[in-house]
Amino acid sequence: MKSHAFACSLTLLASSFAVHANPLIQPNDTLAICGDSITAEHLYSAYMEDYLLMCAPTNGLNVVQFGWSGEGAPQFLARLDTDVFPYKPTIATSTYGMNDGRYGPMTDDIATTYRNAQTGIVDTMRKNGVRTFVLGSPKCVDPFYYRRDPNAPLADNPAADVYNQTLGSLAGIDKDIAAKEGIVYADVYGVMLDTMKRAKAANGNNYSLGGLDGVHPGPSGSLVLAYAFLKALGCTGDIATITVDMGTNTATATKGQEVEGMKDGVVSLKSTRYPFCFSGSLDDKGDDSTAGVLKFVPFNQELNRYILIVNGLKTPKAKITWGETHEYTADQLSKGVNLAADFMVNPFRDQFFHVHQAVQFQQQQEMMLMQGSMSGAKIYKNTFPAASAAIDQWINSGMALRSALYQSCAAFAAPIEHTIKIEPSN
Repeated sequence: MKSHAFACSLTLLASSFAVHANPLIQPNDTLAICGDSITAEHLYSAYMEDYLLMCAPTNGLNVVQFGWSGEGAPQFLARLDTDVFPYKPTIATSTYGMNDGRYGPMTDDIATTYRNAQTGIVDTMRKNGVRTFVLGSPKCVDPFYYRRDPNAPLADNPAADVYNQTLGSLAGIDKDIAAKEGIVYADVYGVMLDTMKRAKAANGNNYSLGGLDGVHPGPSGSLVLAYAFLKALGCTGDIATITVDMGTNTATATKGQEVEGMKDGVVSLKSTRYPFCFSGSLDDKGDDSTAGVLKFVPFNQELNRYILIVNGLKTPKAKITWGETHEYTADQLSKGVNLAADFMVNPFRDQFFHVHQAVQFQQQQEMMLMQGSMSGAKIYKNTFPAASAAIDQWINSGMALRSALYQSCAAFAAPIEHTIKIEPSN
């Protein structure tokens, strides 16, 4: 079996990201993932945290999600002090614009208000100890599902084209700000639009990457958003390389993969770095599957390389068993095959989704803490000054609970013991 092919050109996607000389995420960083209701869904933000906990773990990393439904850039700028900075983030991502465009054609007022707010966010982040800020553009809307009238029939419509032009203009403002301010830009709009066009060309216009309202993506579209931000954060995708020599019956592996032994073509491993795992199958055409979109976005090729190299085979082919069983030629195996791309069911899958569920719960609690306590703290203190200490204690207790939830997610990402079986065949 050949590794899952990605036949389309990657030129547009590759041009959306800068190459970083040093890792943007460093030990003991606190990463703030910020945005509107698309972030508050805790889908793409959970995939980002999944990846950073399991696929590319960094010592001491802390991830916090700050999504708020219905928000625009000016509203986020206004709540930075109360909601975000108490966590002392050192690195942050944001994606705004969906609400800032006001769901209509672009105007000078929209452009000015958005530019001023986004520039203010960059400046405020910098002044409050954020070392690295990734300014993400808004995503595009899905032209088949987007409509302001919920009773309108599903079909491509002019309103979606108009609003995508507005969102594209806002993305251009973000790109310009990032260049002027010397910060990282994530072209969420371009990546999503390119992926959506190719997915719809292959699967039909009713294939959804923007959710059933055209705005809020399900798992498939959220994986594309996570891809855009993980690439902008400088993630390399080098999860593992496992090299086997059948002639000497030995195996070696890269960091995060410990070879515990090899016997009769069976490699025993203990892994602290997971491949990213996907829901559904590669043939899925619904928005509730992350696997189905892999044909249209190079997530596995650029972010999820769990490579097996087999040398010394004396037969033309070999069967590889790793949860599933697939057959490869000796030439393919000597060049290396990406197990993460081919084996949707693998030894990491169950634990990966266990951690993912914990991450989603953690991010849900973060949103409740932020909206229920932290944003109202100043109002409560002004209204009830005698209760100021009690309010602080209440907020601190909530932050401690959130921290404990995050640490439990990290603990769930425990080492996995597994085997790769190699059976020579003709």
